Amino acid sequence: MELLQAGVDRSVIALWLGHESIETTQMYLDADLALKEKALARVTPVARGKPGRYRPDDKLLAFLKNL
Repeated sequence: MELLQAGVDRSVIALWLGHESIETTQMYLDADLALKEKALARVTPVARGKPGRYRPDDKLLAFLKNL
């Protein structure tokens, strides 16, 4: 967590720990409450309509399907 909070990229942390993938490292990088609050402070709420579930358009879905 200290490396993550210091700005070290997750992929670099994974390499230092000898993990094959970032997913393996992710379980060790559970964000603490202060980090979550800092991230939430950086976003602004959407000012239009009432909140709802994100629905990607067909163009985006087609792009992701072709990856």
